[in-house]
Amino acid sequence: MNKRSTQRLFFYLIGIIVMTFGIALTIHSQLGTSPFDALLVGLYRTFGLTIGSWEIVVGFSMILFNAIAEKKRPEYLALLTALLTGFFIDVWVFSTESLFTPETWGMQMFCLLMGLFFAGLGIAINLQADFAPNPFDRTMLVVKNLTGLNVSISRALISVVLVIIAFFFNGPIGLGTLIITLFSGVVIHFFMHYVSLFDDALTKKSSKEAGRVHSM
Repeated sequence: MNKRSTQRLFFYLIGIIVMTFGIALTIHSQLGTSPFDALLVGLYRTFGLTIGSWEIVVGFSMILFNAIAEKKRPEYLALLTALLTGFFIDVWVFSTESLFTPETWGMQMFCLLMGLFFAGLGIAINLQADFAPNPFDRTMLVVKNLTGLNVSISRALISVVLVIIAFFFNGPIGLGTLIITLFSGVVIHFFMHYVSLFDDALTKKSSKEAGRVHSM
């Protein structure tokens, strides 16, 4: 594995770890989570298992849907993303449960906004890695291709469907769900610029070090 591939893998793993920490904070805020996470929590409340386990189950279902809709082989790297995301969601939810139990509305909002911050940063890092597809994002593109709608409308359509399903499973839908839906894209876009600059700096540094080695 060359240095660039190692760097992409590093961004991929760090992105998932940071993103899932943010997801755990939004769950602990008790103000509502993203539409996708609301479904996971709702399934956990209804059927048991863990939130991370449902991430894997729903992610795998999306991978199969995408493969059938596009008449292609399932994207196995996307399954890796679902497995790692599910694992780290459970790690963060259980390890931070005693640390983040906001009792006032102000602390709940702070917890939610911190979750939005870290989740957005993690997604930006993961997007920069461009290492393995995210099942949800791939489904969004599949819906876009099937319907002819643009990305924003396709994402909004999927979010509405997820909220409706989450509602029937008693998922945590609330003010936080609305805030995350409206502002997550803004936060991700903000961080992508700085993550890209950091990635470029690392790449240039690696190139210089490689040049020194060859010149010796």
